[in-house]
Amino acid sequence: MASQPFHDRPGVIWYNGEFVPWQSATVHVLSHGLHYGSGVFEGERAYGGQIFKLDEHTRRLHDSAAILGFEIPYSGEEINRASQELLVRQGHEDAYVRPIAWRGSEMMGVSAQQNRINVAIAVWEWPSYFKPEEKLKGIRLDMAQYRRPDPMTAPSKSKATGLYMICTLSKHDAERKGYADAMMLDWRGRVAEATGANVFFVKDGVIHTPTPDCFLDGITRRTVIDLAKRRGYQVIERTIMPEEMAEFEQAFLTGTAAEVTPVSEIGPYTFKVGEIAKNLMEDYSAVVQPAKQKLAVNG
Repeated sequence: MASQPFHDRPGVIWYNGEFVPWQSATVHVLSHGLHYGSGVFEGERAYGGQIFKLDEHTRRLHDSAAILGFEIPYSGEEINRASQELLVRQGHEDAYVRPIAWRGSEMMGVSAQQNRINVAIAVWEWPSYFKPEEKLKGIRLDMAQYRRPDPMTAPSKSKATGLYMICTLSKHDAERKGYADAMMLDWRGRVAEATGANVFFVKDGVIHTPTPDCFLDGITRRTVIDLAKRRGYQVIERTIMPEEMAEFEQAFLTGTAAEVTPVSEIGPYTFKVGEIAKNLMEDYSAVVQPAKQKLAVNG
């Protein structure tokens, strides 16, 4: 399934209020979202037939659109209902869910205030974001060339399509060098995030994570912080400079796709896959897959 192109898959996609054949869910080549990056999206995971924190993701989708100056023409309840029905129609228990909204092709130019706002949702099976053997021993990250921009120069609180262009460039460059991903600094030279996941570090039993003032405060990030606090771990959100990575013992990424993924290397800095990262991997798995965990316990 992983090698099958995304434009040619079985099933349906929810597109502007209707379930249409997968191959028919197309956009015009002159869509504003394609040329100017005027779109917003979410990445969600379904476990055991349930979409994890669906309502939080849908609210963020609406918030992202508002930051980009447009209104999604479907309520949160409508998008949630469509997402859940689509998951059933596609016949997947464990899957990735991708809602997206973008400006259409009615006007072409920087200004596109009369363009229709299109909305689509797709669901597909999704394996581990990183190779399982890499994840267990900790993935390796390069240091990215590009930096997360100043919030005064980009709508950094929006999960906007255009903001991911530098992430794609950075991840491609890292993969060419044999790394799994890349660590991005912000415009001030501070540690920010990976190309599609937030980052955490551990020193002397205390968890440290960058303050999300110019990148997304991820839903998985907040979930893991809550799980860490339940275990009694201290979590400090603060400015982290790159040279501090030499002092940290553990590192891990969090995100809808990455879940909780230990890191063994970031540029010149190395880390061990320690107890805290392993515990949070297990805790996160228990939260997102309660039905499977219960089955495993009961045999």
